Order: sequence, then structure tokens, then C-alpha cells
Amino acid sequence: MHQPCRGDSPPPNCLHGCFSSSPFHGATTSEHPSDSTPTVTSATLRRDFAQTTVSTIFPDTQFADPNSLPSLHESFSDFIQAYPNYTDTYKIDRIRSDHYFHLGLSHYTCLDYIGIGLYSYSQLLNYDPSTYQISSSLSESPFFSVSPKIGNLKEKLLNDGGQETEFEYSMKRRIMGFLKISEEDYSMVYTANRTSAFRLVAESYPFNSKRKLLTVYDYESEAVNEINRVSEKRGAKVAVAEFSWPRLKICSSKLRKMVTAGKNGSKKKKKGIFVFPLHSRVTGSRYPYLWMSVAQENGWHVMIDACGLGPKDMDSFGLSIYNPDFMVCSFYKVFGENPSGFGCLFVKKTTIPILESSTGSGMVNLVPTNNPISLHALEINRTEDTESEETYSFSSSVEYKGLDHVDSLGLVATGNRSRCLINWLVSALYKLKHSTTSRLVKIYGPKVNFNRGPAVAFNLFNQKGEKIEPFIVQKLADCSNISLGKGFLKNIMFEEEYEGVKEKRRNRDADEQGISVLTAALGFLANFEDVYKLWIFVARFLDSEFVDKESGRCGVHVYEHKNREIV
Repeated sequence: MHQPCRGDSPPPNCLHGCFSSSPFHGATTSEHPSDSTPTVTSATLRRDFAQTTVSTIFPDTQFADPNSLPSLHESFSDFIQAYPNYTDTYKIDRIRSDHYFHLGLSHYTCLDYIGIGLYSYSQLLNYDPSTYQISSSLSESPFFSVSPKIGNLKEKLLNDGGQETEFEYSMKRRIMGFLKISEEDYSMVYTANRTSAFRLVAESYPFNSKRKLLTVYDYESEAVNEINRVSEKRGAKVAVAEFSWPRLKICSSKLRKMVTAGKNGSKKKKKGIFVFPLHSRVTGSRYPYLWMSVAQENGWHVMIDACGLGPKDMDSFGLSIYNPDFMVCSFYKVFGENPSGFGCLFVKKTTIPILESSTGSGMVNLVPTNNPISLHALEINRTEDTESEETYSFSSSVEYKGLDHVDSLGLVATGNRSRCLINWLVSALYKLKHSTTSRLVKIYGPKVNFNRGPAVAFNLFNQKGEKIEPFIVQKLADCSNISLGKGFLKNIMFEEEYEGVKEKRRNRDADEQGISVLTAALGFLANFEDVYKLWIFVARFLDSEFVDKESGRCGVHVYEHKNREIV
């Protein structure tokens, strides 16, 4: 299994945060423009963003020689010309330098997972800031460990923390506060991961009353496979949304028919669960929130998959407007160093009564370590109220610096930064061509787009137009200290003219059709050097001998991954 990268890139330089602030082309220069300032509409801003990207990022230029690419500083100058508001995010560079300095010391660029880190790297260890010498006295299980347990989900939710430890309670309150989820409206349980959360819902939801499961994913997911498997086993009719080729947009007419089919549901009898991911964590496609309202109006329980969201995307979600019945998200410990963590399953309290009692695995306990560097003692204070009933208040010196840093930045800064970086990367990748008619890179899903998410799915092709196996590219990227992800796009509706694009692979006892792809995902700490480094690596495939030469150096065997058949 390909592991998320960890480890120690050259120290950050003046590329990162050493510029004065200035607004984006076409946007107003003030939060409160005067009456004489023309109002910039949302549609205009999005159109101007795309036009500026195309006209500024290497305009009328293509690169066929990997040695002809502009330098890091030249490219960054063009980048700032296209996105001057990027310099408003200098605070992120300072946080990265001060609290995640391992990213500056390492030779790795982490582009293979998205999520939310609880802690900063500086909390992990003692170090000398003047020399950036890293201490070797790290705990084997920093901050906390995860202990699996067998339990009844409905009972746990109804008990709502009655058996939580002080540490688990403190963690829950911080997470719910970070996500702006009301403890009055939702109960939460810790799960081993996203897949476990999906399975717990499938095992407890009353599917045996012939209810349905409808999911909206353009890629293969272990968690989605699991909820499909368990739900179908328990009597559910499983359906999936389809996506149109080549933009991978939701086939709206088909999905609307599936959502609205049959009689409208009621509070007493629902159609089933509508599982909605908000956006694709593989292609970066964002989906209209309107689908949640349509589903609710037509009698569905709605389950939100928030695992692929950016760290502050929940601020723009409008939880109080949509009030999903279930929501799943995940957290890890430290970005770029320790990707272990846990999942969180939130269930609306008014939905809990319809669940069935089911005892199984998937929930976990969080056990704090005794490492004095990472955690301090939690204190519990017992008081008595006027009716002589004991109440408890918790105070903790535990600091969740990862969450604190994101909170200090806010949605605008983190969103603008990832938007600039991912769109530059998409535009720059398209400038790599073997010839005027032969592209090196194929991107799946949205291209340059103001609203796209911080992930991109792509493949590389040689001069003959033959696809280079994602497995090979991923291994060679590892050898160049870049971590990329892999995915499999599916549920795609191909028109006849695109039939030759499909791949077929064996999955269990059935053939699946889709496309295997590479993925690059940007966390909130990503900077321009990270995306430039990936661009430089991809450009090396313009050399027809690169794969053979680099495969030999890295010990990668091209014949190692030939288990798929092209349709």
C-alpha cells in the first residue's frame, strides 16, 4: 500500500510570504467599496479569474523540452502577476516555517492526502529554532493512541458521551467547535476511520424495510464500497449517480429522477440514505449543495461525507441550513509527519431513534499518551448545583495547535491560497506537450476554474499517445521525493465517441469500467514550491528515455503492474 509521505525540502526562502499585499485582478480593492466603485459580481469574478489565469500563465507558450522550463523564481513572478492576492496569505508561510518546519527541512513534497491535522509538528518534539536540529526523543505513539472496541452505535449515541474519558470529551468539544456543530443538535462517536463510520451507519440504519441507498461519487472508495455492500446485504436497493464525460459533471437529469422517484417521503417513512460528498477528493469537482435540499424535500435522510473538504470549508457549508442526518469527517495528527488519526461520525439527535440496535466493531477509544511534551494532565472539577446534583466541568491544557492555526487563518485565506495554487498547476501542466498536437498530460474533471477543489486527477502519455501506468509514475515520483495518490474514476457515462477511453479491470467477481488516474491534493500548508516541484517532475516525461532510465535507477519494473486490460 502506498504510504503518505513523511520526513524532512530545502529551507523556505523569500518565495513564501515576502511580498506586500495586493488584490486579485478585477476584484475590488476594498471590502467596502465606495458608491463610485463598480460592483464586481460573482459571475464576473469567476470569469475574470479564468481569463487572467489563461492570459498570464505562460501565454502562447508550450514546453516540449524539460530543460526549457523557467526557473522557480521566474515562474513565481508570473504566478504573482496572475494572483497578486496570494501574497495576502503570507501568514500561512509563517505558520509553516515556525510550526511545521520539517516540511522545510525535508526533501519530500506531500501531495497524496487531504484532511485536517490536530497538532503542529512543533508540539511533537524539542528543537533548537536557531539550528532546526530535530530531537530524537519522539514518542512511539505521539499525543494519543486509538483503541478499537465493540459496541452498540445507537446506545452510544443515546448515551452521548456518558462513558467518555476526560481526554475524549475535551477532544470532542474542540472538534465540534472547530466544525461549528452544535452539541445540542448532534451526537458524535469516534471511529477507526472513514470506512468504519460508513459501515456503522449501514449496520444501524433500517434498510430491511426496503429503503434505498443513493451515493454520488466519481471515484472508487473503500468506504463507499463498504456501505454499498452492507446496505445491500441488509435489503437496501443500491443506486449510484453517473457523471458525464469528459468534464465529469453530475448527470443531473438522471440523478433528479432517482432522487424524486416514487412517492414523497414523510417524517415517519423515508426513502433511504442519500450520501453526498460535497466535492470529489480525486478530481476536485464541486457539487451544488442544492442536491441536499432536493433529497430532503423528497423524503431522504442525507449523509454528508466531509472527509475531503479543506480545513475551513465547513464555514461555508451552512450546517444549520441543511441539517444533514449523518456527517462523517476525519482528522490526523500532524501533516507530513504522522497521518494516523481517526474518523468522526455525527448523527442528528432527532434521527437517532430510527436507528436499529446493532453491536459490532468500528468505534474506538482515544487513549492519551504519557508523553509530557505532547500532553498535560486534564483536570476534572466536580461541583454541586442548587438541587444537589453533581455536575462536571473540564479544564485542559492540551493544545490543538493544528486546529488553532487553521482557525486563526479563516476560510478566505485558506480558500484563496489553494485556489491560486491548484489553478496554476492545472494551467502549467497543460503547457507540457510532445508536439503541437500531442499533450503529455490529460486532466480529468474541471480545468481552470474558480470553484474547483484543491485536488486534480491526471495521467501522462508518451510520444506515441500511450498511457504511462499511474503505478509507474507514482513510484518514480516517490523516487523524486514527491508523494502522489492513485485513484480509479468510475460511474462515468461515456458517449459512443469516447468508448475507447475506458479501461476494464477485475474487481471481485465482476468487471469494472473506468479510468485509473494519478491524484495530487493540496493541504492548507502547500506553497508554490510544492506545485512547481511537481510540474518540474512531470516535465521530465517529455524525455522519451526518462521512464527507462529512471526506472532502472529507482528499481521500478515496468512489467510489475500489468493487471488491467484496455477496452
